[in-house]
Amino acid sequence: MSYFEKHVFFCINQRDDGSACCAQCGASDIQAYAKERIKSLKKNGPGKIRINRAGCLDRCDEGPVMVVYPEGVWYRYVDRQDIDEIIEEHLLHDRPVERLKI
Repeated sequence: MSYFEKHVFFCINQRDDGSACCAQCGASDIQAYAKERIKSLKKNGPGKIRINRAGCLDRCDEGPVMVVYPEGVWYRYVDRQDIDEIIEEHLLHDRPVERLKI
């Protein structure tokens, strides 16, 4: 068994050349929101869900993006409502959110 049931990585990359990147879309704030939301649900910690920041995940042109492991499901999101839906459906109930998958 993995140390975490689910491990979520949010790209928060900031590109120096000004090209498209997840940081330009508020990815850092959204990652912090997701982390706090999981904590408030008491779903964080070993054997549960881990929300992490990541450097470039090399999909910034589709961003902002996140990926959920162990499933390897990639998402594009727009706002906190999208994150709430991913948390409720995928992270808590193992139902990937088809409309946000990339």
